[in-house]
Amino acid sequence: MKVLVTGGAGYIGSVVAQQLLAQGHEVTVLDNLSTGHQESVLTGVTWHQGDISEAAEVLDSSFDAIIHLAAKSLVAESMKHPERYWHGNVVASLGLIEAARAANVPRFIFSSTAAVYGNPVTDLISEDHPTAPINPYGASKLAIDHMLAAEAAAHGLAAVSLRYFNVGGASGSLREQHDPETHLIPNLLKVATGESPHAQLFGTDYPTADGTAVRDYIHIKDLARAHLLAMEWAKPGTHEIFNLGTGVGSSVREVLDTARTVTGRQIPVIEQPRRAGDPAVLVASGQKAAETLGWVPEYSLENIIADAWTALPDSD
Repeated sequence: MKVLVTGGAGYIGSVVAQQLLAQGHEVTVLDNLSTGHQESVLTGVTWHQGDISEAAEVLDSSFDAIIHLAAKSLVAESMKHPERYWHGNVVASLGLIEAARAANVPRFIFSSTAAVYGNPVTDLISEDHPTAPINPYGASKLAIDHMLAAEAAAHGLAAVSLRYFNVGGASGSLREQHDPETHLIPNLLKVATGESPHAQLFGTDYPTADGTAVRDYIHIKDLARAHLLAMEWAKPGTHEIFNLGTGVGSSVREVLDTARTVTGRQIPVIEQPRRAGDPAVLVASGQKAAETLGWVPEYSLENIIADAWTALPDSD
């Protein structure tokens, strides 16, 4: 297939592009490098540096699919500057959907988020969990899901939204390089390399086995593979939602202990109070994705941290 990957110079997008190329697909990357990296643009792709608003200049009827990964994704920023998320996510994605319709691109795979569910009412989150986002980031992603459902019903688009929480690991040299970095595993590894003096552990009094919050971690290679499976599966005139999760959570202390084991470093932490709005447990069910797409995660938490560690230039 000929595929446009928006955000293809970013963490997830570059690994999706890598797997597409490995399967023999023709890949075009559109990325404005606001959070992506030039060095993550892979040899073999057709590269366009630009905003999503320029997609109409790139797309034509020869494209078989769009995998849409370009987005603003910082929860705290979305609370302070919601307008950036309405413009950067909702308005921009609407333009991309319209460009896809104009070019007769039949498939649209969207990187959504389990943040659309808000504070969970069950420990294991399935696709029928109520959607009640608690921040503009989650609300913007949910709005795009609604747009895709309407587009599929009205114009026959084959659309899939993939919802997930915590992604980690690396695929070769393709790794997390966020600024600011808000994710637990890369921040722990920054301490292990000596880049940071300590990590912060937010909340030790949760109603969990060890008092720290529990999250579901997926390897970036497993996540990227789900996007390719969704692209192959997508059905005309339907919008389908899949949660991507292992069904098993790991506590912050378990992640910390695993990082210490993998790196052989102490990784000191400072315990802090809970952050407002952080649920005790967030674990997604991947049952529907397994039954429908044949997607089953292959990598463990130890694999995730080991690959992320190996990919760091100063991990030795």
